[in-house]
Amino acid sequence: MITGAQLFTVRDYTQNLNDFAETLKKVADIGYTTVQVSGACAFEADWLKEQLQKNGLSCVITHTNPDRIAYDTETVIEDHKTFGCGYVGLGSIPWGLAQNPAGLTAFVEAFREPAKKIKDAGLKFMYHNHGFEFEKANGVTLLERIAWAFPADELGFTLDSYWVQYGGGDPAAWAEKLSGRVDCVHVKDMQYKNGKPDMAYIGEGNLNFDRFLNACEKAGTKYVLVEQDDCQGRDPFFCLKKSYEALAAMGLK
Repeated sequence: MITGAQLFTVRDYTQNLNDFAETLKKVADIGYTTVQVSGACAFEADWLKEQLQKNGLSCVITHTNPDRIAYDTETVIEDHKTFGCGYVGLGSIPWGLAQNPAGLTAFVEAFREPAKKIKDAGLKFMYHNHGFEFEKANGVTLLERIAWAFPADELGFTLDSYWVQYGGGDPAAWAEKLSGRVDCVHVKDMQYKNGKPDMAYIGEGNLNFDRFLNACEKAGTKYVLVEQDDCQGRDPFFCLKKSYEALAAMGLK
């Protein structure tokens, strides 16, 4: 498995092309060789390809605007092929669905054909979970309902260690449950602070990453992407570095 940086962590430093280019250099200087592009300013696919090559980086997955995926699928595919990215990622269901059966149906109808087109083009559509997908209706989680609604080769899951735990799930058990569909995962730690759970860099919190990463490896995970949405007021590049060092100590790089 290869460690990567989810650039949503440093999104405040990717809001114009000059800052974006400098951020890619800083991430590469930490030691990362792969990234997920998310939360950045508008860019041309050729520009990203050039900047990635310049810094010895690969973009392995994105979070792409849901409307673009649903209604401009062919352009999304061509852009990803231009900068050599094999996974088209969706950050969340774009509607406030929770346990709304009609909303889930609308989501499936909107993305079923795009998912098939993405697969037929040799790429894969990936869904990133938060905590709400673990709420159960009639004993079944929303995440399971999403999984059942798409063929396994048309929808994968960017399983997020923190959000699984936040939703009351066991990250390792869910990696096992979604085996073969978790090519990419997100890692951030969870600490208990001031009476509530908070995001933390790897090793600062209490998640069992040895167990989670072992389960991911058995489930076929290729990329372990560090994402810390909230760095608690600290420099996000510092947090990316601390997580990189912790994962390297576990044998990843």
